[in-house]
Amino acid sequence: MKIAIVGTSGAVGQELLRVLDERNFPLDELLLFGSSRSAGTSYNFRGKQVEVKELRHNDDFKDVDIAFVSAGGGTSLEFAETITKHGAIMIDNSSAFRMQDDVPLVVPEVNAEDALSRPRGIIANPNCTTAQLVVALQAIEEIAHIKSVHVATYQAASGAGAAAMRELEEQHKQLVNGEKPTVSKFAYQLAYNLIPQVDVFTDNGYTKEEMKMYNETRKIMHSNIEVSATCVRVPVMRAHSEAIWIETERPVSVEEAREAFNKAKGIAVIDNPSAREYPMPLGLSGKDPVYVGRIRKDLANENGLTFWTVSDQIRKGAALNAVQIAEYLIGQR
Repeated sequence: MKIAIVGTSGAVGQELLRVLDERNFPLDELLLFGSSRSAGTSYNFRGKQVEVKELRHNDDFKDVDIAFVSAGGGTSLEFAETITKHGAIMIDNSSAFRMQDDVPLVVPEVNAEDALSRPRGIIANPNCTTAQLVVALQAIEEIAHIKSVHVATYQAASGAGAAAMRELEEQHKQLVNGEKPTVSKFAYQLAYNLIPQVDVFTDNGYTKEEMKMYNETRKIMHSNIEVSATCVRVPVMRAHSEAIWIETERPVSVEEAREAFNKAKGIAVIDNPSAREYPMPLGLSGKDPVYVGRIRKDLANENGLTFWTVSDQIRKGAALNAVQIAEYLIGQR
C-alpha cells in the first residue's frame, strides 16, 4: 500500500500524518508532496524521516494507491489528472469537485458506498461544517425523515488555517498589552468578538459557506432536505460548534432521539443539563467523534427537535473523514 499526502505542511496535512499513525493505517510507503517552498522539509512518520517532494506534473504518482490532497482548490484542479492518471484514488479536501456529478461526496457514516463509484478516480471530502452536521442528521434520518434544518454555526479560528489561529492568539496578547490588534486573516478583529461572515457573500445574501451546507447536505444524504444556515466565526482556537433545529415528518421524542444518537456511528452523547454537562470546544479538540448534547423538543414546532453539536473540524471535518474513506475502500477489496 503506497500512500501520498499533498499539502503536508498545512494544518490538515499535519493532522493526516497524526491520524494515519494513530489508526495504524496499513501502508508500506508514504510519499509527501508540497509547494516549492516546503519541498525538502522532512517530517517524522513512524520513526522515519520522510522528505517533502515538490508537486510537479510528472509520474511521481505512478504506483500510488491513495492520495490525500489538501492543498487548496486551485492545486486540486490543476493536478487532479496528474495524480489520478496512473490509477491512484484522489481523496480531495478542497471544494473543487464537491458538487460535480461524477465525483462522489462522502461522509462514511452516511454514504460510504458512494465512494465505490468514482468515474474520475476522485472522491471529495465535504466542507467541515457539513461533515459535522450530516453525521448528526443521519442518526435521526434513520428513524424519521428530516424535512428541514436550520443551523447556526460557531466556527473556530482554525477553520481558516494555522495562520488564523496564530492571529487570534496574537490579538489577545496585543489587547492585553494595550496595543492595536493585528487584523489580517479575518475582516475584523476576532478576539473578544463574533463575525457573522464565513467566506464571501453570494447574490441571495447567504455566504458561500452557508450555501455549501445547503448543497452538500442534500448531495451526501440523497435527500430533498431543506437547509438554512448562518455561519459565524467565533474566538475559539479549534473545534466548531453548531446549534441545530430540525423538522421531521413525524414527531420524535427526546428519548427516541437520544437513543438514536447513542446507537449512531461517529457520535458521542454528552447530554446531562442538570449537571451542566454538554459538549464544548474546550476539551474536545483533537477528538474524533461528533459530540451531541442539549437534546430537546422545539417549542415552536410540534415535529421539531433541537440539539447542539461540537466536533474538531480539522479531524472529522477533514483529515479523519478522508482516512475513514480510505479505510472503507480498503475494507471493500
